[in-house]
Amino acid sequence: MTTTHPAASPPYRITPPRILHAEWHKLRSLRSTWITVVSAVVMVLGVGLTMGATYTSGGGDSDIDTVVLSLYGSMLAQIFLAVLGILMTAGEYATGTIRSSLTAVPARLPVLWAKAVVFAATVFTVMLTTSVVTFAAAQAFLHDTDQTASFTDPGVLRALVGNAGALTLMGLLALGLGALLRSVPGAIGAFIGGVMILPEILGMLPYDVVERAIMYFPTQAAGALGSATPIPGTISPGPALLALTLWAGVTLAAAALTLKRRDV
Repeated sequence: MTTTHPAASPPYRITPPRILHAEWHKLRSLRSTWITVVSAVVMVLGVGLTMGATYTSGGGDSDIDTVVLSLYGSMLAQIFLAVLGILMTAGEYATGTIRSSLTAVPARLPVLWAKAVVFAATVFTVMLTTSVVTFAAAQAFLHDTDQTASFTDPGVLRALVGNAGALTLMGLLALGLGALLRSVPGAIGAFIGGVMILPEILGMLPYDVVERAIMYFPTQAAGALGSATPIPGTISPGPALLALTLWAGVTLAAAALTLKRRDV
């Protein structure tokens, strides 16, 4: 008489927490992660302290929003964070490790979503902390000037959170470009040329419709999110957040479609 044994359980199951843990392990174990994140933090903090230490009341910067003045280094930090996002996706294609990732997760898309979640959680946490610390440190120099402000002033906390959110969404846009183009140099070029430089070129055109459209471009929307007071020529924070979220979402959706339809 033959005894039937139940099928052996697989040694592991592919679950969202395990995919997230794998992507988190990859992110924190890479030297490039530490270099880009530390560089972004140093840019925001260093420029913020410099602006605070060298500021004098009544100068040419007196009309600049206090949060914008303190976090001026965010414009440079977004480049480092964009590179980090691109390396998370296109970097795996460059090294060939994407084959191992997709072999372990044949459904493919969970890998992309896990990368996006891990990146967003990491960058938002780090940059929100950096924004708060930089603002407080800059105010140590600005407390007796016309740029003095506190966390309880209208719009300040929203702008600090908005600045971290804007940097996160810009990084997610870059992460999507990396997955879409599968080339580190190509994605960096597309981000700098298409996201940062193109709006400045279009802004030279003497058409009102172009000027209004540019307000919804990523860099312009990001600037509106990081200001405690309205900036002339920009949209309000609500539409800015929606616009920036849509830019990142559409780019990630295009990357997801490419990931499903193209071979590795």
